[in-house]
Amino acid sequence: MNEHAGAREVKEETAEMVERIFSGDACLAYIIRADFLPEETTFLTPPDYKQQVGYIVYPASGEIERHVHRPLVRNLVGTSEVLFVQRGRCEIDIYSEGGELVATRELRPGDVMLMVGGGHGFRMLEDTVFLEIKQGPYTGEDEKEKF
Repeated sequence: MNEHAGAREVKEETAEMVERIFSGDACLAYIIRADFLPEETTFLTPPDYKQQVGYIVYPASGEIERHVHRPLVRNLVGTSEVLFVQRGRCEIDIYSEGGELVATRELRPGDVMLMVGGGHGFRMLEDTVFLEIKQGPYTGEDEKEKF
């Protein structure tokens, strides 16, 4: 089953719960608030993004057929990451590809942040625990260019 089949665009009225942050035409990040809970399958990212984020909605009698994912070779440039705030609060600064500050947002428990471009930095307002998801393999700190 194509996970994007039946998916819909995020509607304007959900803009408070799903914020896309841009620098010019380039999308840098998605901030998905904890209380966003769509009633139908909703993918937030377009199919060509290197990281896919969406909500899959099934009724109680629904089923996902057993399956394996075929070994596909994918050529990706860059690293996108998803952070889920499990506990605490922090501020995220989101930067353009050129290193200019574009936005600062507070993240709270249950919020999700998807970085798809540019740079970022964090300040912890409380003891904070993230669940981080990104492509691997991780090659070490030399992957990061600090500015």
